[in-house]
Amino acid sequence: MQKPSVLIVDDDVSLCKTMSLVLRRKGYHVATAKDGPEALEILRESAFDIVFLDIRMPVMDGVEAYRRIKQIRPEAVVMMMTAYTVEDLAQDALREGAYGIMYKPLDMDRVVNVIQEVKEGKKGALILVVDDDSGTCDTLKKVLTRKGYRVGTAHDGEAAVAMARERAYEIIIVDMKLPTMNGLQTYLAIKEINPEAVAVMMTAYRQEVKELVEEAIKNSAYTCLYKPLDMELLLKLIEEIQEKKKRAR
Repeated sequence: MQKPSVLIVDDDVSLCKTMSLVLRRKGYHVATAKDGPEALEILRESAFDIVFLDIRMPVMDGVEAYRRIKQIRPEAVVMMMTAYTVEDLAQDALREGAYGIMYKPLDMDRVVNVIQEVKEGKKGALILVVDDDSGTCDTLKKVLTRKGYRVGTAHDGEAAVAMARERAYEIIIVDMKLPTMNGLQTYLAIKEINPEAVAVMMTAYRQEVKELVEEAIKNSAYTCLYKPLDMELLLKLIEEIQEKKKRAR
């Protein structure tokens, strides 16, 4: 199997050298660029399995570089990099369709995992499950992963919002009753970060959270499921959401 090809775009020469060294030792084909214009020239000549693109660069910021990369290579998978934990440019990149965001200093194990994920074609919908019940999170993750979906889990709203800042989750499955920040608040906060996210609310307290559910639906949540969850129904809903997203493109 051919090893993945990686393009690293960053004005930090030291970071480029370090990443290149680690990835080349693992057998990957690596090229580097110091800024957006140089990256575009390289991409006009060759395709890469994944591009790691810094957000803050001279000449052309990462979001503008991302947009131009997509014009040249619409199929390109681009992972943004930044040293800033909260950054408007990072959220713009996710809205534009970037694969995700990595924060510096980089975790090279995670870098390698992402490269393999992309190379192996694990591109099923990216789903975030939010529930303070770890059993529910574990069960949903197992069921959805077996179906080829990429699944993240969070046990409270704050953690879910932080994860949504790092990756553009397509579908959010969120419990209505969460500690400190309820499911509606969590959904609305994620929606601000990623307006394309579709939410499926869930609850075991039909009457108690009725008004919250109605408010979520008014704010474009897809539906609400009641516990114990009907897994077949959930899987059908996810397929339905994906089909609608495809038709809307």
